[in-house]
Amino acid sequence: MNETISLIIPTYNEKDNIVPLVERIDKALTGYKYEIILVDDNSQDGTIQAAEGLASRYPVRVIVRRGEKGLATAVVHGLKYAIYPAIGVMDADLQHPPEVLPALVKALESGADMVVASRYIPGGGCPNWGLGRRIISRVALRIAHLLLPATRPVKDPLTGFFMFRRDNIAQARLKPTGYKISLEVMLVGKFQNIVEVPYIFEDRSAGQSKLRPQQQIDYLRHLFSLMARTGELVRFIKFIAVGLSGVVVNEGVLWLLTHFGTLRYYISAIFGIEVSIISNFILNDFFTFTDRRRGKSFLARLLKFNLACLAGAGIQYGLLLLFTSVLGVHYLISNLIGIIVAFLWNYFVNSWWTWQ
Repeated sequence: MNETISLIIPTYNEKDNIVPLVERIDKALTGYKYEIILVDDNSQDGTIQAAEGLASRYPVRVIVRRGEKGLATAVVHGLKYAIYPAIGVMDADLQHPPEVLPALVKALESGADMVVASRYIPGGGCPNWGLGRRIISRVALRIAHLLLPATRPVKDPLTGFFMFRRDNIAQARLKPTGYKISLEVMLVGKFQNIVEVPYIFEDRSAGQSKLRPQQQIDYLRHLFSLMARTGELVRFIKFIAVGLSGVVVNEGVLWLLTHFGTLRYYISAIFGIEVSIISNFILNDFFTFTDRRRGKSFLARLLKFNLACLAGAGIQYGLLLLFTSVLGVHYLISNLIGIIVAFLWNYFVNSWWTWQ
């Protein structure tokens, strides 16, 4: 038990949870040298006083912020005061059970440089969540996996309960928005070995939830920021540029074969789709996903791309028939609508599968 731990816990109006939280942490970390840094956003319910009252019995420091709020930024603020090399982060509401802390520490001692307490691996879970919250959580998780491919090996990158070695992260690069600080740390840091340990997300026993609709907006803003900083936004823009060239190819082949080849538009569309698929693949392979081509043959990637685009082509072709044959929209406009919808499908599926 040689690990030394700085445990950073953001607080805001958690008076009734502070004492049992610290008591359970102290019991869980028996034998370890640790400190608890409580970063409070100027609570008015007595949280600060309750926390300061613990300092005579436990290694607790209370940092009060005035004029700034937010869970993620509170963690970054707490890093300035941490003195030990292992940094732990958890919530103050007892939904993150302190009894899981030894498992996180042992994973660090075994060679991990970041350890995530996961709800989505065997042994973990959220048994008391309603259907609505489960859906929201899963959708948020899928969006992160889609837009930020580096998170895909981790089943629960959105957890707020984790530990890492501070040497693997440059504090100045942390620019979180909202409350998903684990996502920020994971993508900004230089972690070679991220390990997950299971935990059961517990119900809040006291106080009020801080979850608000604004946090969902902040989450999307945070994803956009991380996409920009990790290069995924540039990749998406490149894919759009290639897709626009495919529009020209697709529409051009459709028009040429329909007007000069005397083919029916719905036959010409099939050729237009396939020619644009091939041209899009070649450009994406050498322009958009250059860094993901290692160890994979050109033909294998081409086959995957074609297979992945078949569903997109079906979407495009179906919309073409629907809007033109049923709704009477001009075939070129109908085809363009189909292209846009199929484009989004193609980006996510190929990013996930063809160029992993």
